[in-house]
Amino acid sequence: MMTDNKHQQLAEDALKKYDKEANALTHTGWMAKFVSSLAIAFSVFQLYTAVFGVLDAQLQRAVHLGFGLALVYLLYPTFPGSRGTTLHCIDYVLAFLGAAAPAYLVIEYNNLVLRAGTVTQTDFIVGLVGVLLVIEATRRVVGIPMVCVVLFFLAYAFLGPDMPGMLAHRGLTPQQLVGHLFFTTEGIFGIPMGVSSTFIFLFILFGAYLDSTGLGKFFIDLANAVAGWASGGPAKVAVLSSGLMGTVSGSSVANVAGTGSFTIPMMKKLGYDKEFAGAVEAAASTGGQLMPPVMGAAAFLMAEFVGVPYVDIVKAAIIPAVLYFTGVWLGVHFEAKRKGLKGIPREELPKAWDIFRERGHLALPLVVIIYLLVSGYTPMRAALFAIVLSILASSLRASTRMKPIDIVRGLENGAKSVLGVLVACASAGIIIGVVTKTGVGLKLASALLSFAGGMMLPTMFFTMITALLLGMGVPTTANYVITSTIAAPALVQMGIPTLAAHMFVFYFGIIADVTPPVALAAYAGAAISGGNALKTGVNASKLAIAAFIIPYIFVLSPVILMIDATPLGLAQTLVTAMIGMIALSSSLIGHLVTDMNLWERAVLFAGGLLMIIPGAATDLGGLAIFALSILLQKRRLRP
Repeated sequence: MMTDNKHQQLAEDALKKYDKEANALTHTGWMAKFVSSLAIAFSVFQLYTAVFGVLDAQLQRAVHLGFGLALVYLLYPTFPGSRGTTLHCIDYVLAFLGAAAPAYLVIEYNNLVLRAGTVTQTDFIVGLVGVLLVIEATRRVVGIPMVCVVLFFLAYAFLGPDMPGMLAHRGLTPQQLVGHLFFTTEGIFGIPMGVSSTFIFLFILFGAYLDSTGLGKFFIDLANAVAGWASGGPAKVAVLSSGLMGTVSGSSVANVAGTGSFTIPMMKKLGYDKEFAGAVEAAASTGGQLMPPVMGAAAFLMAEFVGVPYVDIVKAAIIPAVLYFTGVWLGVHFEAKRKGLKGIPREELPKAWDIFRERGHLALPLVVIIYLLVSGYTPMRAALFAIVLSILASSLRASTRMKPIDIVRGLENGAKSVLGVLVACASAGIIIGVVTKTGVGLKLASALLSFAGGMMLPTMFFTMITALLLGMGVPTTANYVITSTIAAPALVQMGIPTLAAHMFVFYFGIIADVTPPVALAAYAGAAISGGNALKTGVNASKLAIAAFIIPYIFVLSPVILMIDATPLGLAQTLVTAMIGMIALSSSLIGHLVTDMNLWERAVLFAGGLLMIIPGAATDLGGLAIFALSILLQKRRLRP
């Protein structure tokens, strides 16, 4: 049996292996002080503009990118692992250039505005350096798959005249492309970078402070008190704590490593298989990006792309998130019932009231940020207030109070945590720039519709496959940007509400983290549990079944997203969908009242689908199947 320290080490190793952002150098001496100072200055700039007003779009985004690129090249070396904690001389040069190229836009801003559309030789050289630096930073922080996607689009920009059929275009010169990508707000400094330089940074900084206060430990202890005693208690603790942690963590792999080092050993000790234990943590942690009020970074981009307040995104995500975690929770429950697994004795668990009394104040910032968003505050202003409140709330008790040095470290950690999203947004901006300059977005949407024969379900299926394939190597933020630019318009052209179409691609971009063969969250869970990675991924996909079904449902019936929903219709939809999730989860595990054979599972699965699909006829049919299944299984149990 592995010790807790061993599992903790496995979690750290898994994080470094499957999350490139975790591979930052740990500097010492004067270099550590310099990098820390740079990161703190980055956070101070962001807070200053949040308080006193953001700069002009291009200036704000240029400063944001300059800080980000400099930190990337100082924290992610050219030759990782081969030089200990030192940098190669080229890294210093690239860090300087990473700051200098965006600084050129700030210094020459007035001149660039006056000669808008004209790219001088100096402009071209600076812009080309800037584009190449973004691509290299993407390789270091995000990974090769994302770089391949970016290079594919860049190649398409130059090879337009040689492309077949509707994909052909006039082609772009290097000067035209660089000018568009680096000197307009339709490329690198487009909407993704705009959102990163405002909302996203502040929410990540908010998450860094919440983590500093010990909120993660509070969530785990609270989940233990609430669910640890139930059948399969430790697995339910994993679901609940990972869902709560998802409100402050935007990374599936980081969430797995953070809570998995504690929950996975507990699940194994109770009697869950290694593959199932890792799968539970992977599925629950991945769902964290779907959990309001603070969802994954892509949710903030969605608000900008769809043109609605962020609170509308939060409202739309509530029911799908509840159904998702209900599905994972039920899968855990039925597996525990099937195996006869008990919970942890109540006397060994902490008391919920004691936990709330001692550390409940740490959750105040989350409550306040929900109130502010619902009250009409902008996400930026809400996050700013929540950051201040997280520091103040921690001071209510001596045991949780942050020292001045902890507040300063929060600024540093927040700046470092944003680098992955920042670089992903910059590289996604390159893709958007090519799409807007060549007009390929509408062409690809039309091609997708044509390939699907103009039918809705095939179009949705091909869109799902596109998002899942991209998700195998592209982070959620960039995945959403690509699919919302190329695939979502095809759904919109078919009359699907814009928000539903964007939520569709958002969901499948996230769920790629537990979809084999490349399921990074599942691999991280398997690394901690010691199980087989592929089997862990398959189990995680079964537990996350709601995420594969619900997007189809809210596209076909947007009432789940609270679009044109009445209170009565919403209540009916939620109740029947919950019962449907019971049917689906039990059919996949193979146990409801008792163990089921294959045909019983198939019939019950169909009944569950009928109940999740909104509509009186489907609800009644699904309920009838569900009730009949329970009666037949109870009869079989009679002596």
